[in-house]
Parts: sequence; C-alpha cells; structure tokens
Amino acid sequence: MKQNRRTFFKQGLAGALLLGATPLLRASEADVIPPKSPRKTNPFFLGMAGFTFVNFDLETTLKTLQRLDVKYLCIKDFHLPLNSTEEQIKDFHRKCASYGVTGYAVGPIYMRSEADIDNGFEYARKVGVKLIVGVPNYELLPYVDKKVKEYDFHYAIHLHGPDIKVYPDATDVWEHTKHLDPRIGMCLDIGHDLRNGCDPVGDLKKYHTRVFDVHIKDVTDSTKAGTGIELGRGKIDFPAFVRALREVNYTGACSLEYEKDMKDPFLGIAESIGYFKAISDYI
Repeated sequence: MKQNRRTFFKQGLAGALLLGATPLLRASEADVIPPKSPRKTNPFFLGMAGFTFVNFDLETTLKTLQRLDVKYLCIKDFHLPLNSTEEQIKDFHRKCASYGVTGYAVGPIYMRSEADIDNGFEYARKVGVKLIVGVPNYELLPYVDKKVKEYDFHYAIHLHGPDIKVYPDATDVWEHTKHLDPRIGMCLDIGHDLRNGCDPVGDLKKYHTRVFDVHIKDVTDSTKAGTGIELGRGKIDFPAFVRALREVNYTGACSLEYEKDMKDPFLGIAESIGYFKAISDYI
C-alpha cells in the first residue's frame, strides 16, 4: 500500500506538475486510491519557504511554484537582497505576479545587532509585507519589541531544533516572548521541533496564539539525527497536525521547507506538496 502511494505521488504529481505531462492513472493505482470525500475548508493557506530554493534562481523557483499551484512565497534575501532598491523590489513583485505568486513574508533573517534589526524591519517595509521571520539574539528581544510597536508588524522567530543554541523549540520561543508584545511569536518549524524531542501537534495547540508562520517538513527521527525526507515518509503525524490547525483556527501560511536533495529537490517537493494537499483537503 505504501509503495503504491509513493508511486502515485511520484508519477502523478512529479510527472504532471514538474514535467508538464498529463498523468495517466493505471488500473492498479486506481484500485488503492479511496473515493474522494468532500473537500475540506481550511483556515490556513499553502506556501513555500524560500530556503527550499537556496541553490536556484528566482525564475526556477517561480516556475516550480506555478506548476505546483502554490501561490505564496516567504522571500529569502538570496532572491531579493536586503539592500535592494525600490526598482529592484518592483521588478521582483512584477516577476512573482507573472507566475501568480505573492510574497507573504520575508526571512528567516538572522539579527545579531540593533542595526540588523533596523535593516530587517526597513527591508520588510520596502518589500511591502507585515510579517518578518527572524532569528534575533536573545538579548535583542526588547529591541525587537520596540520595533514591532513602531512598525505594527508581526515577528515570527524561527526555531531550529538542536542545531543551534538559540530557539531550539516552540517552548523556548514561548518562554522568551510570552511577556513581550503579542505580535512577537514563532515560526513553528515542525521538523525541528520534533528533532528537539517535542510534539509539534501539542505545541501548536499550546502556543497557537503566538504561531504566525509554520514551516512544514518531515524528518526521519525525533532526535538530532533526524534528517529531512518527503512529507508522509517520516515521523510527523500530518493528519493530526492538520486537524490541530483547524482546531485552533490557524489562519497563516503552512510553507514547505524541503531540505532533502537540495541540489535536485523537485521530485521530492512535488511529492510533498501533493501529500500535504491531499491530507489538508480530504482528512
């Protein structure tokens, strides 16, 4: 059954979406696909984390999103540098719009000084978004609080699991932000949260009032040894997570951050997007 599922996603989605062909469903595959129930209505929307395309230019990124019918992108500075001019920003938005894609946030941006924070907030203002995904040093959080009040932006701290010392999981972000402006919260990276021994479903339910962005990914293990894998093949319980998103009425983005085979990720991206769409539409 699991092999048939993988075959379906790889042949149907990868072939149709990335290669432009029309998929043909063989009888053996049709036999294992249950009849569709009515499509669910979800409060959240599907996006793509720009870091997924760290090895590719903007045009390749946008073509892929268009073929996958993903309409929202979290903008990384390798596609739109922090020092971009107004004309460069306009050109960026025009190119995105030509592929039916909208930049909904910027980041993650690492902020190790007040100057970094100033630059990050000005960058977001010029780009025209009101959500920054950031990673500030702990001691800079009072300054982030000040800037959030000044700009009326939301600031989502990206958690990184056991890989770096700051913000390893959702609880750590919560403990450092719960007394700050309520517009300061987290980008809940569910793979990294699990890799730090936490429960992404439980953490979403506990901390949902401070979850402003979600990075969806799957990982092979609930320890530091866990590595990225196609959605549905790893340890994340996606049906439970999607139900929790509905339960807490999460209205932000669920953006795929795919970190396997990053120099040739396209089949894995297509499989992962197809899997998440199927789960969120019919579970």
